[in-house]
Amino acid sequence: MISISDTAQAHFRKLLEKQPDGTNIRVFVVNPGTQNAECGVSYCPPDAVDPEDQHLPFSGFDCLVDPLSAPFLVDATIDFVTDQMGSQLTLKAPNAKMRKVADDAPLIDRIEYVLMSEVNPMLAGHGGKVTLVELTEDKLAILQFGGGCNGCSMVDYTLKEGIEKQLLEKFPGELNGVKDATEHQRGDHSYY
Repeated sequence: MISISDTAQAHFRKLLEKQPDGTNIRVFVVNPGTQNAECGVSYCPPDAVDPEDQHLPFSGFDCLVDPLSAPFLVDATIDFVTDQMGSQLTLKAPNAKMRKVADDAPLIDRIEYVLMSEVNPMLAGHGGKVTLVELTEDKLAILQFGGGCNGCSMVDYTLKEGIEKQLLEKFPGELNGVKDATEHQRGDHSYY
């Protein structure tokens, strides 16, 4: 479920040395399955453990996960990286905003999952997003851009060189391409 790098485990052990005996860590998702989902890590003292918590054993501590957060933390990774700028603990949870869909789920569900978990986080850096409007009989994904993508001068490039290539690579033979259904209007909201 959650992968914690050796450096992150060492970091947690060092932090936990300063906590009362029996304290572990808790990984959680606030507002799971929504666009407002946020992940966090906190100390979990013994009196905060719920009988329904999942206990994931690591070297020198346990990671506890509540049942509501668990399905949204599938494939989550925690790392601790040190570089010339300092140290940083990172938690990546690609399924926090949307539960992972099965490989045999309908194509429309798998496309929506990729858009939500992989494409939209990148577009969000520019205040944009994309949604799937429909999947046509001739295997075209019709997309709607919003936010900073609406009216952006780079939207065609993003569509064809980014999103389409990514989706065609993930769904070979199942998808023939993508089209933009957005009526782009340049304005203050546009990124470029």
